[in-house]
Amino acid sequence: MTSKQPLCHLSAMALRTEIGAGRVSATEVVTAHLAQIETWNPRVNAIVTLDAERALAQAARADQAQASGAPLGLLHGLPIAHKDSFLTAGMRTTYGSPVYRDFIPERDSLIVTRERAAGAITLGKTNLPEFGAGSQTFNTVFGPTRNPYDLGKTAGGSSGGAAAALACGMVPLADGTDMGGSLRNPASFCNVVGLRPSAGRVPQWPTASPYNALTVAGPMARTVADVALLLAATAGPDARDPLSIEQDPRCFLGALERDFKGTRIAFAPTWGGLPTQPAVVQALDRQLAVFEALGALVDMDCPDFSGADASFQALRGQAFAVGYEMLLREKRDQLKDSVIWNIELGLQQAGSVLVQAERQRAALFARMHAFMQTHEFLIGPVSQVVPFPVEHETVHEIEGTPMHNYIDWMRSGYYLSLTGHPVISVPCGFTADGLPVGIQIVGRYRDELGVLQLARAFEQATQFWLQAPRLPD
Repeated sequence: MTSKQPLCHLSAMALRTEIGAGRVSATEVVTAHLAQIETWNPRVNAIVTLDAERALAQAARADQAQASGAPLGLLHGLPIAHKDSFLTAGMRTTYGSPVYRDFIPERDSLIVTRERAAGAITLGKTNLPEFGAGSQTFNTVFGPTRNPYDLGKTAGGSSGGAAAALACGMVPLADGTDMGGSLRNPASFCNVVGLRPSAGRVPQWPTASPYNALTVAGPMARTVADVALLLAATAGPDARDPLSIEQDPRCFLGALERDFKGTRIAFAPTWGGLPTQPAVVQALDRQLAVFEALGALVDMDCPDFSGADASFQALRGQAFAVGYEMLLREKRDQLKDSVIWNIELGLQQAGSVLVQAERQRAALFARMHAFMQTHEFLIGPVSQVVPFPVEHETVHEIEGTPMHNYIDWMRSGYYLSLTGHPVISVPCGFTADGLPVGIQIVGRYRDELGVLQLARAFEQATQFWLQAPRLPD
């Protein structure tokens, strides 16, 4: 296998098999990915902190442990890059902000701890917008991350560095976070897979908002099976996260094959009337027959998302105020305008606004739950637009409809965040200009396994993930 295909183009599952069988060493795998980083990263700016020396030392220890007969972890020898909002002991963590340009934490975030305990080898950190604010990855510390399929376009965000690194073969696995679409939008823009799991599925620690169910941590990879592998390594309860789910994460390690004959799927091409570029809808329309070929029954239908906009904006503002109020007071001159706006919104909004936001979220969840009793899955576009010029900080209008703030164009993402249901972004084809488009697959409450199964079936039928970007001349 490895003689026919470069190591950095193999899936994480394939690499795991090769390493486990002794056909390739962790050191060889890490070396191949470091070479890929050297080739690709100057073009896309996805990995912003790199520690090759420490990665190679970790790989050597992994090889020694394997040679001694030690049991191998789920991620043994697999390179990984962490979003630059996760703490990494001894490695710079900037949050994409000049405030933390030189911050080196003394501890790891829980997700990093679990990845390392499973045998993953940290290569470095991936780029994000300042404090993860927005679905366009740029900041004043490192600059923008570019789309590997068109270097003039954005990779999306906020886990844009992770998505671009995966697409280029710089890493087989990456992690990220998602409040309004940050695991899904960049996956869609870069032709990779991003899973937004249920709140608490991947516990978060440390965090300023342990009861915040809007922001989740989750896995990204090039294939659905790889995402399931990383989920199995990072999920599971932890008493420091009050939302963590008491379920054995090994449930995600089984075969993902399933018969979908007679399964009811709702298709919402514009999520109930959101302005959406025709190229996005056309890409999804071309693949609807795939679900029908799987035996599923596809209906044009959509839940009622009324009240979602006001609710999300209020709850997002509250989360920013909880997390960053002191930064606003002490470092305002170093924060970007959209971050300041979100913090001030949270601090200034009336209590009645939050009361109404919680009522709207509760009503939305009830409607979503009822809807999902008649449809096991819901599908639609990840983003309302295709990747846009990297020089544009945000999307200002879609099909003539103005966007009123920097996240207005991502309603297709944050509507689903509010429902609390697991949702995945899977490659769904390309536009006439060669830009990737992703499809969102939403499952029933806490049914990540079902989501992974349908995503895997779609991926196997279409194989879009195999269309890697080409290195420009």
